[in-house]
Amino acid sequence: MAAADQQQLGSGFPPKSEPHEVLNGIDLAGKVAIVTGGYSGIGLETTRALASKGAKVVVPVRDETKAASNLSGVEGDVTSATMDLADLNTVRSLASDMVGSLEKIDLLINNAGIMACPLERVGPGWESQFGVNHMGHFALTRALMPLLEKADAPRVVALSSIAHKRGGIIWDDIQFENSEYNKWVAYAQAKSANALFANGLSRRMAGFGGRSFSVHPGGIFTPLQRHLPKEEQIELGWLGPDGEISEGAKAIFKSPSQGCTTSLWAATSPLLNDKHGVYCEDCDVAPLMNENSPPFLHCAPHIADEEGADRLWDISEKLLASA
Repeated sequence: MAAADQQQLGSGFPPKSEPHEVLNGIDLAGKVAIVTGGYSGIGLETTRALASKGAKVVVPVRDETKAASNLSGVEGDVTSATMDLADLNTVRSLASDMVGSLEKIDLLINNAGIMACPLERVGPGWESQFGVNHMGHFALTRALMPLLEKADAPRVVALSSIAHKRGGIIWDDIQFENSEYNKWVAYAQAKSANALFANGLSRRMAGFGGRSFSVHPGGIFTPLQRHLPKEEQIELGWLGPDGEISEGAKAIFKSPSQGCTTSLWAATSPLLNDKHGVYCEDCDVAPLMNENSPPFLHCAPHIADEEGADRLWDISEKLLASA
């Protein structure tokens, strides 16, 4: 995917579409899907929607008790399996189990993530937002590639964010070893990495008819905000001085079910059959940003850079090999 590919397709779906609208006429019977983080927030709504259309959904879970409670009300063929994206041993174990038990994977939704958290290190010392959001999913996807190759036109969806516009990959200090840690700069890097990963992955899946896309789900109040104090959310304009959701946020924020629709659209829309690696928002391909772009929409050029995507891919391979 190059910058020129970031052009809206006219899907016809408004930003706050619901899952049943986006999946109208889509039959997922016989399809197998994996949804990371598929037991909370928009991930739970993604699981619910895919299962409702006949897909077999496997949900990797870090908190088995919470997952069992949240998934108990979801109808359809839904199972869970233990995995923690911060622990590569569990990622590899789950992938091995999936390769041994599934015939294929049609849809892989890399939905789980952490946001704007204090500095922590995971794995061999990776900064946690980069390690969990990008490297955990990179390792999982690479390990599941044999099952993706067995599916007919499989798709991988990577959850990115409009936060990618804050900044790209810090090539000379990805892990914040030599510079002061900033939680939002780190989040921007991680979300840029998700988009670049989809860019690079889609071209690598082309040989067996696969596609990969990244998505910005929109602003949604979910457990993702758990590290943000109320005062900071007020400063960001998400909450009013009274601590309630602000009028500005009400206008643009989505419900969790509305927040999963761009993932569902990217996973199933025939409009994307001849596209590779594009970044999507509001159930359509996002246009490339310009001087008139709203602050919470559109695609920054650095995530539509194939050279950058390949550079990150090579770095990620080396990091994974030494972990």
